[in-house]
Amino acid sequence: MHFRTASPAPRTYSRWASLVVLCAGTLMTILDGNIVTVAMPAIQSDLGFSGPGLAWVVNAYLIPFGGLLLLVGRLGDLVGRKRMFVAGLAVFTAASVLCGVATTQGMLVAARALQGVGGAMTSAVVLGMLVALFPEPREQARAIAVFSAVGAAGGALGTFLGGALTQAIGWHWIFLINLPIGVVALVAALRILSADKGVGLGKGADYPGAALVTGALMLTVYAIVGAGDRALGTTLTLAAVSLALFIGFTVRQAWAARPLLRLRLFRSRALTGANSVQILMIAGMYGFQFIGALYLQRVLGYSELLTGTAFLPAPIAIGVLMLSLSARTIARFGPYRVLLAGLVLITAGMALLSRAPADGTYLADVLPPLLLLAAGFAASMPAVTGLAMSGAREEDAGLASGLFNTTQVVGGSLGLAVLTTLAASRTERLLGEGERLVAATADGYRLAFTVGMGITATALVLAAVLLRPARVSSSAVTEEETPGAGRQSRAKASL
Repeated sequence: MHFRTASPAPRTYSRWASLVVLCAGTLMTILDGNIVTVAMPAIQSDLGFSGPGLAWVVNAYLIPFGGLLLLVGRLGDLVGRKRMFVAGLAVFTAASVLCGVATTQGMLVAARALQGVGGAMTSAVVLGMLVALFPEPREQARAIAVFSAVGAAGGALGTFLGGALTQAIGWHWIFLINLPIGVVALVAALRILSADKGVGLGKGADYPGAALVTGALMLTVYAIVGAGDRALGTTLTLAAVSLALFIGFTVRQAWAARPLLRLRLFRSRALTGANSVQILMIAGMYGFQFIGALYLQRVLGYSELLTGTAFLPAPIAIGVLMLSLSARTIARFGPYRVLLAGLVLITAGMALLSRAPADGTYLADVLPPLLLLAAGFAASMPAVTGLAMSGAREEDAGLASGLFNTTQVVGGSLGLAVLTTLAASRTERLLGEGERLVAATADGYRLAFTVGMGITATALVLAAVLLRPARVSSSAVTEEETPGAGRQSRAKASL
């Protein structure tokens, strides 16, 4: 006998099971972006990296990751987002194994670059798949909250795992841990995710445009992440070439018959404003995560494991707040108000860190701002994600997802480069004046946190100005009011 199963139950299960798969794939890439930080001294000692050379363990991952996001996001729309996601999982998992067995500097750097390619393929299409799975605003807000919680908590969890694995069994395992996660995620993705055919390569394969924007993005990330290790003139030259490539790409998109990036996307105030705000918000938060770990190790004298443990309250707070309050809060107050409240908390946390002394303690000087930053990020990230994706049409969802992830990478790279350079410059100047090492180092970090506070305060001002919902009648709903509402209203208008 054949039994027919009622349609609502499998559909609901399938959508939420798909969300788990997407979160698992994203967790791998986010963990890997942060897990290396604490293990860097061990990698340097084992493989003999110089100080400047060690930076390429991070840079080799960031450059292809940031440079390819926009391209593979669009290709996901064309060839199918499931295909791109699954291929990305396979590439990332294989590259992780190569990183784990690396015995030379060149092998590790090359494998990290391949990881960046796989990470871009996986990350670029995730948000597009998510908003397609959950078109209804309230469910979409819940799904985005879960996804953002995994991403945000995974970043802080990576610091803990990096310290624990490195200290317990060696740095190789920070990469090899991706093998079981990747295999399970790959099998689950093949079985659970719904296939989508895409619109076909003939609908938008602008290869000259792809070459221009990929080159521009890679050069931008390269210029940012290496700014502290080269002459100012060289960095400015790289920036000028990158700008020229971006201008060439924009001109190409304006006249191409099948553009890679439809410029009409930027007519959406929600999409443009949310991506602008995110660059600054992530710049402050990523800079804090890196410099905060250094403050614990170099000023307070923490070990790798203790440093990772000290960050654990952040992912716990982020996970609890995002999963229990975020979606309901956004549904009640709207993403605009929730975003502003979150940015206020982040700025307050950075302000407290800017006062962290050389003889500080964890409970008095680190934990309170850490919890403020966690609460602010838990509020801000789902809100800014929903606002960004609400401005994209269904056929552009993969591209909008790639753009959103690109601004994350650019923001993180920019924050890391600016804040670490400022901290190092201040420390070197004070050491030259005869200041003690720990005091000079702490003062450099305080400067970085102060500038980070300014960056997040600027994000708050931009959000207040650019993302304010338009005044409409009670019967109308704008794109800015509810994530996904713009897509729903367009659908209704076409009926």
